[in-house]
Amino acid sequence: MARVLVVDDDALVAEVVDRYLRNAGFDVDRAADGPSALRTAEARPPDLVVLDLMLPGLDGLEVFRRLTARRPVPVIMLTARADEADRITGLEVGADDYVTKPFSPRELTLRVRSVLRRAAEAAAAPEPGVLRAGALVVDPAARTATRHEVPLGLTVREFDLLAFLLRRPGHAFTRVELLEQVWGWSYGDPSTVTVHIRRLREKIEDDPTAPRLLVTVWGVGYRYDAPPAVAGAEASPGDPRQAG
Repeated sequence: MARVLVVDDDALVAEVVDRYLRNAGFDVDRAADGPSALRTAEARPPDLVVLDLMLPGLDGLEVFRRLTARRPVPVIMLTARADEADRITGLEVGADDYVTKPFSPRELTLRVRSVLRRAAEAAAAPEPGVLRAGALVVDPAARTATRHEVPLGLTVREFDLLAFLLRRPGHAFTRVELLEQVWGWSYGDPSTVTVHIRRLREKIEDDPTAPRLLVTVWGVGYRYDAPPAVAGAEASPGDPRQAG
Protein backbone atom coordinates (compact mmCIF):
# COMPACT_ATOMS: atom_id res chain seq x y z
CA MET A 1 0.00 0.00 0.00
CA ALA A 2 1.56 3.27 -1.12
CA ARG A 3 1.82 5.96 1.56
CA VAL A 4 0.78 9.52 0.65
CA LEU A 5 1.54 12.54 2.81
CA VAL A 6 -1.07 15.29 2.41
CA VAL A 7 0.19 18.72 3.51
CA ASP A 8 -2.47 21.44 3.65
CA ASP A 9 -3.49 23.92 6.36
CA ASP A 10 -7.10 23.91 5.12
CA ALA A 11 -8.66 21.21 7.31
CA LEU A 12 -11.63 20.70 4.99
CA VAL A 13 -9.45 20.21 1.89
CA ALA A 14 -7.12 17.88 3.77
CA GLU A 15 -10.05 15.80 5.07
CA VAL A 16 -11.64 15.43 1.63
CA VAL A 17 -8.34 14.47 -0.02
CA ASP A 18 -7.58 12.06 2.83
CA ARG A 19 -10.97 10.33 2.43
CA TYR A 20 -10.70 9.96 -1.36
CA LEU A 21 -7.16 8.61 -1.19
CA ARG A 22 -8.02 6.11 1.55
CA ASN A 23 -11.03 4.95 -0.43
CA ALA A 24 -8.67 4.42 -3.38
CA GLY A 25 -6.48 2.14 -1.26
CA PHE A 26 -3.70 4.50 -0.13
CA ASP A 27 -2.21 4.83 3.35
CA VAL A 28 -2.50 8.54 4.19
CA ASP A 29 -0.67 10.81 6.64
CA ARG A 30 -1.60 14.45 7.10
CA ALA A 31 0.22 17.62 8.17
CA ALA A 32 -1.12 21.15 8.51
CA ASP A 33 2.13 23.14 8.32
CA GLY A 34 5.68 22.94 7.04
CA PRO A 35 7.53 21.83 10.19
CA SER A 36 5.03 19.06 10.98
CA ALA A 37 5.21 17.89 7.35
CA LEU A 38 8.98 17.46 7.66
CA ARG A 39 8.65 15.63 10.98
CA THR A 40 5.99 13.30 9.60
CA ALA A 41 8.04 12.57 6.48
CA GLU A 42 11.04 11.75 8.66
CA ALA A 43 9.06 9.39 10.89
CA ARG A 44 7.05 7.73 8.09
CA PRO A 45 8.73 8.29 4.70
CA PRO A 46 6.02 8.80 2.07
CA ASP A 47 5.92 7.35 -1.43
CA LEU A 48 4.33 10.60 -2.67
CA VAL A 49 3.54 14.03 -1.21
CA VAL A 50 0.53 16.21 -2.00
CA LEU A 51 1.85 19.62 -0.99
CA ASP A 52 0.09 22.98 -0.76
CA LEU A 53 2.24 25.96 -1.74
CA MET A 54 0.76 28.30 0.89
CA LEU A 55 1.60 26.94 4.35
CA PRO A 56 2.23 28.43 7.79
CA GLY A 57 5.62 27.96 9.39
CA LEU A 58 7.45 27.08 6.19
CA ASP A 59 6.02 27.67 2.73
CA GLY A 60 5.48 24.81 0.34
CA LEU A 61 8.57 25.56 -1.75
CA GLU A 62 10.87 25.38 1.25
CA VAL A 63 9.19 22.19 2.44
CA PHE A 64 9.68 20.74 -1.05
CA ARG A 65 13.38 21.61 -1.06
CA ARG A 66 13.98 20.03 2.34
CA LEU A 67 11.95 16.93 1.58
CA THR A 68 13.68 16.20 -1.72
CA ALA A 69 17.10 16.99 -0.25
CA ARG A 70 16.62 14.04 2.09
CA ARG A 71 15.63 11.57 -0.62
CA PRO A 72 13.90 11.65 -4.02
CA VAL A 73 10.11 11.60 -3.60
CA PRO A 74 7.36 12.43 -6.12
CA VAL A 75 5.46 15.62 -5.28
CA ILE A 76 2.14 16.95 -6.52
CA MET A 77 1.75 20.62 -5.64
CA LEU A 78 -1.53 22.35 -4.86
CA THR A 79 -1.81 25.99 -5.91
CA ALA A 80 -4.48 28.38 -4.68
CA ARG A 81 -4.91 30.20 -7.98
CA ALA A 82 -4.97 29.32 -11.66
CA ASP A 83 -2.17 31.85 -12.09
CA GLU A 84 0.58 30.74 -14.47
CA ALA A 85 3.29 32.07 -12.15
CA ASP A 86 2.17 29.69 -9.40
CA ARG A 87 2.22 26.71 -11.74
CA ILE A 88 5.63 27.57 -13.18
CA THR A 89 7.12 28.13 -9.73
CA GLY A 90 6.12 24.63 -8.67
CA LEU A 91 7.36 23.06 -11.87
CA GLU A 92 10.65 24.96 -11.84
CA VAL A 93 11.65 23.51 -8.49
CA GLY A 94 10.94 20.00 -9.78
CA ALA A 95 7.38 19.08 -8.78
CA ASP A 96 6.02 16.09 -10.68
CA ASP A 97 2.57 17.58 -11.17
CA TYR A 98 0.35 20.40 -9.94
CA VAL A 99 -3.36 20.79 -9.24
CA THR A 100 -5.13 24.14 -9.00
CA LYS A 101 -7.68 24.82 -6.27
CA PRO A 102 -10.58 24.30 -6.38
CA PHE A 103 -9.99 20.83 -7.77
CA SER A 104 -11.76 17.53 -8.19
CA PRO A 105 -10.64 15.02 -5.51
CA ARG A 106 -11.28 12.27 -8.05
CA GLU A 107 -8.92 13.93 -10.54
CA LEU A 108 -6.28 14.36 -7.83
CA THR A 109 -6.56 10.66 -6.98
CA LEU A 110 -6.03 9.77 -10.65
CA ARG A 111 -2.98 12.01 -10.79
CA VAL A 112 -1.56 10.40 -7.66
CA ARG A 113 -1.94 6.99 -9.31
CA SER A 114 -0.33 8.25 -12.52
CA VAL A 115 2.70 9.79 -10.79
CA LEU A 116 3.25 6.71 -8.62
CA ARG A 117 2.94 4.42 -11.65
CA ARG A 118 5.52 6.42 -13.58
CA ALA A 119 7.87 6.42 -10.58
CA ALA A 120 7.55 2.64 -10.25
CA GLU A 121 8.20 2.11 -13.96
CA ALA A 122 11.27 4.34 -13.81
CA ALA A 123 12.62 2.43 -10.80
CA ALA A 124 12.10 -0.93 -12.52
CA ALA A 125 13.64 0.08 -15.84
CA PRO A 126 17.24 -1.04 -16.48
CA GLU A 127 19.64 1.83 -16.09
CA PRO A 128 21.82 2.80 -19.08
CA GLY A 129 25.50 3.46 -18.77
CA VAL A 130 27.11 6.81 -18.12
CA LEU A 131 26.13 9.44 -20.70
CA ARG A 132 28.69 12.02 -21.84
CA ALA A 133 28.44 15.19 -23.87
CA GLY A 134 31.75 17.01 -23.79
CA ALA A 135 32.18 18.34 -20.26
CA LEU A 136 28.72 17.08 -19.30
CA VAL A 137 28.57 13.68 -17.55
CA VAL A 138 25.27 12.08 -16.50
CA ASP A 139 25.15 8.83 -14.53
CA PRO A 140 21.55 7.52 -14.45
CA ALA A 141 22.36 4.72 -12.00
CA ALA A 142 23.91 7.09 -9.44
CA ARG A 143 21.48 9.91 -10.33
CA THR A 144 24.39 12.35 -10.67
CA ALA A 145 25.11 14.99 -13.28
CA THR A 146 28.25 17.11 -13.52
CA ARG A 147 29.69 19.69 -15.89
CA HIS A 148 33.43 20.27 -15.77
CA GLU A 149 33.27 17.92 -12.75
CA VAL A 150 31.00 20.35 -10.88
CA PRO A 151 27.63 18.95 -9.69
CA LEU A 152 24.73 20.53 -11.57
CA GLY A 153 22.13 20.36 -8.82
CA LEU A 154 19.33 19.16 -11.09
CA THR A 155 15.81 18.60 -9.85
CA VAL A 156 14.33 15.11 -10.23
CA ARG A 157 12.43 16.02 -13.38
CA GLU A 158 15.32 18.03 -14.88
CA PHE A 159 17.52 14.97 -14.46
CA ASP A 160 14.95 12.66 -16.06
CA LEU A 161 14.45 15.00 -19.02
CA LEU A 162 18.18 15.46 -19.62
CA ALA A 163 18.92 11.73 -19.42
CA PHE A 164 16.00 10.96 -21.78
CA LEU A 165 17.29 13.39 -24.42
CA LEU A 166 20.94 12.36 -24.05
CA ARG A 167 19.98 8.77 -24.84
CA ARG A 168 18.35 9.90 -28.10
CA PRO A 169 20.71 12.31 -29.89
CA GLY A 170 19.37 13.86 -33.07
CA HIS A 171 15.74 12.92 -32.36
CA ALA A 172 13.30 15.84 -32.29
CA PHE A 173 10.47 15.49 -29.77
CA THR A 174 7.32 17.56 -29.43
CA ARG A 175 6.47 18.96 -26.02
CA VAL A 176 3.49 16.59 -25.84
CA GLU A 177 5.76 13.60 -26.55
CA LEU A 178 8.14 14.69 -23.81
CA LEU A 179 5.24 15.07 -21.37
CA GLU A 180 4.18 11.51 -22.15
CA GLN A 181 7.67 9.95 -22.18
CA VAL A 182 9.32 11.79 -19.27
CA TRP A 183 6.43 12.85 -17.04
CA GLY A 184 4.11 9.96 -17.90
CA TRP A 185 1.26 12.41 -18.50
CA SER A 186 -1.37 11.73 -21.12
CA TYR A 187 -2.57 15.27 -20.53
CA GLY A 188 -0.97 18.40 -19.11
CA ASP A 189 0.38 21.86 -19.83
CA PRO A 190 3.15 21.79 -22.50
CA SER A 191 4.68 24.88 -20.86
CA THR A 192 5.93 22.43 -18.24
CA VAL A 193 8.45 21.17 -20.80
CA THR A 194 9.39 24.70 -21.88
CA VAL A 195 10.21 25.68 -18.30
CA HIS A 196 12.37 22.61 -17.73
CA ILE A 197 14.26 23.02 -21.02
CA ARG A 198 15.01 26.63 -20.10
CA ARG A 199 16.28 25.61 -16.67
CA LEU A 200 18.46 22.86 -18.15
CA ARG A 201 19.99 25.27 -20.67
CA GLU A 202 20.94 27.59 -17.83
CA LYS A 203 22.85 24.74 -16.22
CA ILE A 204 24.49 22.92 -19.15
CA GLU A 205 24.95 25.42 -22.00
CA ASP A 206 27.93 27.76 -22.42
CA ASP A 207 25.45 30.40 -23.60
CA PRO A 208 21.82 29.60 -22.68
CA THR A 209 20.60 32.25 -25.11
CA ALA A 210 22.30 30.41 -28.00
CA PRO A 211 21.99 26.73 -27.03
CA ARG A 212 24.08 24.15 -28.85
CA LEU A 213 23.08 21.00 -26.94
CA LEU A 214 19.35 21.39 -26.27
CA VAL A 215 18.17 23.06 -29.45
CA THR A 216 14.73 24.25 -30.47
CA VAL A 217 13.26 22.65 -33.58
CA TRP A 218 10.85 25.31 -34.75
CA GLY A 219 7.33 24.05 -35.28
CA VAL A 220 8.19 20.74 -33.58
CA GLY A 221 9.82 20.93 -30.17
CA TYR A 222 13.31 20.12 -28.90
CA ARG A 223 16.30 17.99 -29.85
CA TYR A 224 19.59 17.07 -28.23
CA ASP A 225 22.57 17.59 -30.52
CA ALA A 226 25.62 15.67 -29.33
CA PRO A 227 28.99 17.46 -29.66
CA PRO A 228 30.85 16.15 -32.75
CA ALA A 229 33.58 14.53 -30.67
CA VAL A 230 30.99 12.55 -28.69
CA ALA A 231 28.33 11.75 -31.27
CA GLY A 232 29.93 8.58 -32.57
CA ALA A 233 33.31 8.03 -31.01
CA GLU A 234 32.21 7.18 -27.47
CA ALA A 235 29.11 5.16 -28.30
CA SER A 236 29.69 1.44 -28.23
CA PRO A 237 27.52 -1.19 -29.95
CA GLY A 238 24.27 -1.54 -28.10
CA ASP A 239 24.83 1.76 -26.29
CA PRO A 240 21.42 3.23 -25.39
CA ARG A 241 22.59 6.58 -26.70
CA GLN A 242 22.18 5.18 -30.21
CA ALA A 243 18.46 4.55 -29.68
CA GLY A 244 15.91 6.65 -31.58
